[in-house]
Amino acid sequence: MDPAIQRELNRLDPTIPFRHSTTHRHHTWARTFHSLPELYLQPQSLPEIEKIVTLARRCRRRLVVVGCGHSPSDLTCTSGWMVNLDGYKEVLSVRKETVRVQAGIRLHDLGLAMQQHGLAMPNLGSIDQQSIAGAISTATHGSTLQHGIMSDSIIGLRLMLANGRTVWCSKEQNLDLFRAALVSLGALGIIVEVDFRGVPSFDISWQQSIVPLEQILARWEKDLWTQAEFVRVWWLPYTKRAIIWKADKTSEPRRKPKASWYGSVLGYHTYHTLLYVAQYIPRILPTVEWFIFGMQYGFKPGPTGSAVQEARTGLLMDCLYSQFVNEWALPLEKGPEAISRLSTWLHGDAKAARIPLSPKGTYVHGPIEVRCTNSTGSDPRPFLDPTSREGPTLYLNATLYRPYGLDPPCRERYYEAFERLMKELGGRPHWAKNFATVTPEDIEDMYGDDLEQWRKVRSMVDPDGVFVGDWHRRNILAGSDVLANEERIVDRERQRGGGVLVWGEQVNEGSEESRPGSAESYEVLQEAEAGSILLEKRN
Repeated sequence: MDPAIQRELNRLDPTIPFRHSTTHRHHTWARTFHSLPELYLQPQSLPEIEKIVTLARRCRRRLVVVGCGHSPSDLTCTSGWMVNLDGYKEVLSVRKETVRVQAGIRLHDLGLAMQQHGLAMPNLGSIDQQSIAGAISTATHGSTLQHGIMSDSIIGLRLMLANGRTVWCSKEQNLDLFRAALVSLGALGIIVEVDFRGVPSFDISWQQSIVPLEQILARWEKDLWTQAEFVRVWWLPYTKRAIIWKADKTSEPRRKPKASWYGSVLGYHTYHTLLYVAQYIPRILPTVEWFIFGMQYGFKPGPTGSAVQEARTGLLMDCLYSQFVNEWALPLEKGPEAISRLSTWLHGDAKAARIPLSPKGTYVHGPIEVRCTNSTGSDPRPFLDPTSREGPTLYLNATLYRPYGLDPPCRERYYEAFERLMKELGGRPHWAKNFATVTPEDIEDMYGDDLEQWRKVRSMVDPDGVFVGDWHRRNILAGSDVLANEERIVDRERQRGGGVLVWGEQVNEGSEESRPGSAESYEVLQEAEAGSILLEKRN
């Protein structure tokens, strides 16, 4: 450990553990990005978290909080200090349908804990390995017109600020901070407690079927998204087909789904190997799509499977392999145009698609995931909520697999075309995903005054940028003053096993004491529960 850090650490209460490692190597779940944090910290109590924040501020170090690292972007990469809250995961109380939890709890464990009290999460995304704090901070969502993003289920939360004080925020208390923290992107502080609104536990009965793409478009404004409480679509662009998955609450006896073909050892490795071959012969991808999804779902239109399961497992899906994910939210009514034009482009006609990029030689992976949410009744609404304000939201997800860690050759051209179309149709990128051509000016246009309000709150609670990194600077803080604790990326190295190793550095070196304008000058937020834990050694 740096001697300067050790000196500052020696000034703090030695009875409070400082659980750290200097050898941790971080990578995203998909191994798209890697980093080597100076310290990897795993606190197990609130005093330990305060000790970390206090020390980071004094030593001019950036803090990044990470859970499972499922975001495939470099949002969580740092050469500073990385905080993992896996040891801070207790259920603190259950009152009627409100569950108070420590923020490091994974969604899977939260679901199990709620089940013991007859409760469930009202909706889930594709996986349940994220921490509750991470899922909130990046606007995680499922696929249903009866629910919005996950933040809609948050009643209140406790945030530790860069001055080491904790603040409770909710609709009734510190409203602007609450709206900023509901999609914080990790840049406000450390979420330490969450009040989550559950629903009575439930099972779902789901069915899926293969239909022509024309049927999806024909039913779009009729009953496609209202035929069940939960609906999602996987679009197969080359065969011009789609799988419709729909589910409703049920009291039927549970019934297991049939075995998944690519969930088997043979199917999994066959698909993975074919994707690998396609790295060098991309033109086989249309045939791969026909074969793999024919084996998985069937080669003819019609029903392909059903089951009755617990909602906490039935709503999930297998993400299979390492992947890039480029997902956008746009008004639901724009769906038919978006799908039709992208389909036309993928089939080689850029002029008819009105996308001014040649698709020649570009072959992509299927399926393209099509989901929906509805946050129009959300109150309060997060400042950085990407969903539509005027009506339901479509999520269009262009996933590209990375077979055996290799980046697909189509990525740059495909994502440029995809994002041109999304921006034209009024879309906004999912914050945690691999958007590639979005500029700070684009983000300004997309969020306007809401972004400015979020920035004001962020500046008030973390004026020295303890929680600010290069990702924030590139996307949402461009043009503002450089902050004392801010980290910037100085190098990127391609890794032999795949992905990019990110190297960062502090914009300003040295300890807090060596600089004017100490972070100890924070104002306590009005009505905040901002009690401080005593860390200093007592004489």
